[in-house]
Amino acid sequence: MIIIMSSKLFLLFENIALFSVIFLQLKPTIADSNNIIIRCIDEEREALLTFKQSLVDEHGVLSSWGREDDKRDCCKWRGVYCSNTTGHVKVLNLRTSDYDFARRKFLKGTISPALLKLHDLGHLDLSNNDFGGSPVPEFIGSLSKLRYLSLSCGGPLELPRKFRNDSRLEYLNLENSCLFSVGSLKWLSRLSSLRHLDLSYCALPPVNPSFIWHFNLSTSIETLDLSDNNLPSSSVYPWLFNLSRNILYLNLGSNSLRGSIPEAFQHMVSLKSLYLCDSELEGGIPKFFGNMCSLKELGLSDNKLSGQFSQAIQNLSCGCVVNSLEVLYLHDNDFTRPVPLLGGFSSLEELQVDVNRLNGTIDKSLNQLSKLESLSLDGNSFTGVISETFFSNMSNLQELVLADNSFTLKLSHNWVPPFQLKWLSLASCKMGPHFPKWLQTQNQLVHLDISNVGISDTIPDWFWDLSSKLSYLNLSNNHIKGKLPDLSLRFDGTRIGGTSIDINSNHFEGSIPPLPSNSPFLNLSKNKFSGSVTFLCSINVNTWNFLDLSSNLLSGGLPDCWLHFDSLFVLNLTNNRFSGKIPDSMGFLNNIRTLNLHKNRLTGELPSSLRNCSQLRVLDLGKNAFFGSENEYKSTLGLVRCLDLSSNKLDGPIPEEIMDLVGLIAVNLSRNNLTGPITPKIGELTSLDFLDLSRNLFSGSIPSSLSQLSGLGVLDLSYNNSSGKIPLGTQLQSFNASVYAGNLELCGLPLANMCPDEESTPSPGTDDDSDTLEDEDDQFITLGFYVSSILGFFVGFWGVCGYLMLNRSWSYGYFNFLTGMKDWVYVISAVNIAKLQRKFRN
Repeated sequence: MIIIMSSKLFLLFENIALFSVIFLQLKPTIADSNNIIIRCIDEEREALLTFKQSLVDEHGVLSSWGREDDKRDCCKWRGVYCSNTTGHVKVLNLRTSDYDFARRKFLKGTISPALLKLHDLGHLDLSNNDFGGSPVPEFIGSLSKLRYLSLSCGGPLELPRKFRNDSRLEYLNLENSCLFSVGSLKWLSRLSSLRHLDLSYCALPPVNPSFIWHFNLSTSIETLDLSDNNLPSSSVYPWLFNLSRNILYLNLGSNSLRGSIPEAFQHMVSLKSLYLCDSELEGGIPKFFGNMCSLKELGLSDNKLSGQFSQAIQNLSCGCVVNSLEVLYLHDNDFTRPVPLLGGFSSLEELQVDVNRLNGTIDKSLNQLSKLESLSLDGNSFTGVISETFFSNMSNLQELVLADNSFTLKLSHNWVPPFQLKWLSLASCKMGPHFPKWLQTQNQLVHLDISNVGISDTIPDWFWDLSSKLSYLNLSNNHIKGKLPDLSLRFDGTRIGGTSIDINSNHFEGSIPPLPSNSPFLNLSKNKFSGSVTFLCSINVNTWNFLDLSSNLLSGGLPDCWLHFDSLFVLNLTNNRFSGKIPDSMGFLNNIRTLNLHKNRLTGELPSSLRNCSQLRVLDLGKNAFFGSENEYKSTLGLVRCLDLSSNKLDGPIPEEIMDLVGLIAVNLSRNNLTGPITPKIGELTSLDFLDLSRNLFSGSIPSSLSQLSGLGVLDLSYNNSSGKIPLGTQLQSFNASVYAGNLELCGLPLANMCPDEESTPSPGTDDDSDTLEDEDDQFITLGFYVSSILGFFVGFWGVCGYLMLNRSWSYGYFNFLTGMKDWVYVISAVNIAKLQRKFRN
């Protein structure tokens, strides 16, 4: 589902502001008709070159500046626009695109005061660059003709202490610039001509009430964005309601707004767009919204609003807003009951009521919304059949999200929809068993999710003709069978951001075909693919972040060509039939966070090249046939949080280097041939939540330092050669005796075997059913431990970041493997339910 954080009107106003500045300063003149060639001013050309010298241009953004073929005419340089009459530089636009910014292809350095020599500069846009936290130079306030200034996403910035009192600035965008040391917002009072102000994501200080009466933008301000600043209601409301009644666009989303929606909003009679999303507003939707005749967009999502949805809609439909409202966002609140009559909202273009508690069938009045472009109802409890009639008047529909309900789509085989969709999500609706033929008509799709819809068919050839425009494809959790074509030819390899593909949990078979080189996310797990993966070596350049080929029938050796996969964050090859050694080239996975080779037939020693994988959080090599000892853990696995080397043939003592990994949360070394005493340094792993050292050859006493791990939720030391008294401490005595089973010379609680210095008193777990309980627990303990990590990512409009999250209060139950793409939560494994029961029993 598309969540629109900035309104259409806001973008429109921004573009109008941009183009009006350019038009006013670059309009054609008589000089054009006389073919007079005006070159840039020498002084300004030199100023631009000086400005360039203060920047770090690693990616050649300014390669055209000073190039020999147009060295004399700076008006031909990238981002530089001059007057056609005077040659003076009027516009300097060096904004980095969002895509390049995500790939860190932007300018760095400082902003040189050489720009002061651009006397006629009216438009300056340096957005999406990084000036290293340096303050915005004081001279910015001295550019007297500057009307447009955008420094958004430029990293931490400090504004100049003052702007000129006669500033002509009309447009100011400092989004995500993290203002430091501004103290207050008094500097805004000097910008008397300001029409557009964007201070979102700026860590603004609370507005001082004594300043309210000095801040007067009543004659100019039209668009105001203060979102994502954590401003409290007591700070923002008094200041806001003193502003102009002529304000057109207002975004207060992602602040600390509490209580009911203030009635003072109704006095903003010119308001066209209002966003109060992602706060803690309570109550219902006030009736006064119904009388705001100019209101076109209303965003109230992600709050604590509640009540019957029919009452909320009635409050809106009782007045003139029913004729003007175009966008209504009410997702993720707590509204109940069925969707009421909405046919009266004749202008409605976007309706999002997903993730509420709505139920019943869909009211047929939605069919009357002929202007509807976006409809999102997912994450509710709707039921019933949706037929072709429902869509008969929706010729403008571009986004349809019905996922995670109990809808049944009853559409004829030859149905031709009246719309052309760009975004379609029908996950968990019922629409099988045949592949939906009507999709053949939808040739504009960029997002398609028909996962878990009951398809048990093969994919028709025509479907792959739709794939070239897709940026996201999810066919997972169906019963789709057959073989895949060459996907590298079917998907657009030049698409910015690539195509994310998820076809896991189906019945695809045969060899894995060549895959698109620019896909950030590829999940082909839980199918019947077989053969080798040598095709990976034919890929010289790729931008993969996530590759999951787990739970297939793949075999052969791991390819030794990982040099070209340095953008991988997650590689999951678990539960296949790979054999041989881990190739040395895996050490070139410089950005790998999760490496999962669990349950294969791999052998040999771990390659020393893995020491180069300095970003590893999770390493799972369990259930293979590795042998030898491990070394160099401190330099190799410095960031590892989960380590699973179980069910191999490792020998020798636990490497001391493991004890340097103080951030470890889970360690599984079970079912190896490890020897010697358990090192006392294990007590230094203070974050440890899961420890399994069972079924090895450890000897000697259990170190007393183990009792100091107060957060330890899962422990298994069974079937070793440990001896002596179990160290006293509430933690170690709280576990079931089965945790220590098979160590014949151990004594002390919770075992029935008392030590010589202890009295023979009954111990916990020695009642009549103790054997049953121990056997029951042991069934879970011998399963070992299986765990992976979190990945979220951002490439293009996707974001990239990885974190490991383990909820300690449920550590007996689950270790989650979460994938952050949209709202995906992919749970890989569940562990030890019996231990969860034990926790509550204790």
